[in-house]
Amino acid sequence: MPYLRDTSFHREAFQELNYDFGDYYLFETFVVAEIHKDVVFNWEEHGKVITEEISHLYEQNGKDIVYISNRINEYAIVPSDWLDFFRYSYSLKGYGIVSYNPGGRRNTILEKLFMRSKMKNFDNLTDAIQWAKELAKKKAEGKKVEL
Repeated sequence: MPYLRDTSFHREAFQELNYDFGDYYLFETFVVAEIHKDVVFNWEEHGKVITEEISHLYEQNGKDIVYISNRINEYAIVPSDWLDFFRYSYSLKGYGIVSYNPGGRRNTILEKLFMRSKMKNFDNLTDAIQWAKELAKKKAEGKKVEL
């Protein structure tokens, strides 16, 4: 279960945002989030804050960004709050979830009910980042992007 900062990918991030609820690493075409232990992640206290900042930094609503949740810590998410994300006209090119245990993978089933974008599960961060880079490469080449 590597933290992004302990991988070779860390040096590719152009910015790191640190909040009391989690750390976000910004790359050219994707974001890696690591929410802190025991946080109950919800739209009003967390999602809205980071979404507004990231959309400002990327100067878009997220349509060309892949969001990767590196779930190295145990925390809770309010899955229905994805509806607020979309209500404010935000979007994502893709949503990758890195889970390191079977329980974490089961939790994504509920989250998927509220997520409009395509989700993909991974069991390691390297595969998730390679997937995000491949999506960007295909888009740049004008190829159809399948999630």
